[in-house]
Amino acid sequence: MSIQQLQIDEIHDLYQAKPADTVWIDVRQPEEWEEGTIPGVQKIVLSELEDHLDRLDKDKTYVMVCRSGGRSGRATQMMSSQGFDKLINFDGGMLAWNEAGYETEAD
Repeated sequence: MSIQQLQIDEIHDLYQAKPADTVWIDVRQPEEWEEGTIPGVQKIVLSELEDHLDRLDKDKTYVMVCRSGGRSGRATQMMSSQGFDKLINFDGGMLAWNEAGYETEAD
């Protein structure tokens, strides 16, 4: 199983397509969420993600988001070790999203 690493253009295309089986999770800290999130994402702090895994559907695809791609990369590794196999790391994270000027919502 390989974790997909998608860049800003691919991520935005996926976001625009809004596949029903795809869940977006932002693993940043609450103070970072206040700076803006991708509209409609779930918010779970990375340090608490493991506690939420039993409530997530392993049949869905998960797009993990953080500030630049590091924490979301760790999140996908953790999820992979717990049997999740449809994982996408947003390489570039919210820095790339904001730089591209895409829509955000305040927390």
